[in-house]
Amino acid sequence: MSKDTLYDFEVKKNDGGSFSFAGLENKTIHIVNTASKCGFTPQYKGLEALHKKYGSKGLVVLGFPCDQFAHKEPGDAEAIKSFCELNYGVTFPLMAKIEVNGPNAHPFFIELRKRADGVLSDAIKWNFSKFLITPGAKSVKRYAPTTEPEKLEKDIEEGLVS
Repeated sequence: MSKDTLYDFEVKKNDGGSFSFAGLENKTIHIVNTASKCGFTPQYKGLEALHKKYGSKGLVVLGFPCDQFAHKEPGDAEAIKSFCELNYGVTFPLMAKIEVNGPNAHPFFIELRKRADGVLSDAIKWNFSKFLITPGAKSVKRYAPTTEPEKLEKDIEEGLVS
């Protein structure tokens, strides 16, 4: 059986380094496009709680700052990192600012959108849209920005490899 192509992707981390999805085949991965000045920004607290509760059990939470929605993520990499650490104690990995829609959308997000259509289209509608990838990418689920991180716990627990 061939490896799922989701694990072939690399993205840029907030610190400028490279983050590879290779090696995460046995993990449950929670992807969120984030923003520091959005009404949903307090969800960082819930994301960090999931990271702390399930990280040692196989959950990988990844934040992808995005400024495509009403300019709600205007900061540079350092400002984003500082904001998240100081205001929400974020310790889960943050990636570099990324585009999730349009002609400059990162190929990883294009693939996520194909696998988990949103309401009416595959485009991401707003900040804090969430994706949950089960081990081996057997399923990719999408959740609305209004879905609080803690509401994903049941699905996260079902996806964790024991």
